[in-house]
Amino acid sequence: MPIKDVIQPNIIQIDDGLRLRKLDENIDIALEWYQDAETVWYVDGDKALYSKELLEKMYMYWDSVSEVYFIEVYTNGTYQPIGDVSFYQEDMPIVIGDKSYRGKGIGKKVIQTLIERGKSLGYDRLYIEEIYDFNVISQKLYMSLGFKKKSFVKKGWSYELVLSS
Repeated sequence: MPIKDVIQPNIIQIDDGLRLRKLDENIDIALEWYQDAETVWYVDGDKALYSKELLEKMYMYWDSVSEVYFIEVYTNGTYQPIGDVSFYQEDMPIVIGDKSYRGKGIGKKVIQTLIERGKSLGYDRLYIEEIYDFNVISQKLYMSLGFKKKSFVKKGWSYELVLSS
């Protein structure tokens, strides 16, 4: 929903087999991702698994401050959700919840697409609120796309990307 005065697209097509689909009320598929201790560790720095109620609260929060999308891949004739991403100028958290799709460059394509969205919205910078020190995979992802460490925060670093016009 709410990037002020901006209508969130229902679909952002990234390539023939990858797209972002606007969050809807059907979040059951995501519960499986957030009940995995490793995934939750990278997301929250904690291994407390999500209940359906906590997952709903999380999505309600992100939907109140950002655009929220399911990351979907085309397989067996249909699109299947494999993760989620939230987007607004101040943060861009991403989760590839289906472990079989990790390490395949999907996260990079998604973030590249959202960087382009930021440019199209006229942003001069994008920020990542925090990446934990132990989450080297996310650090490498964002830094490979030009994000730079900005400041030390609670458990890691915030990042900033200066967008060229």
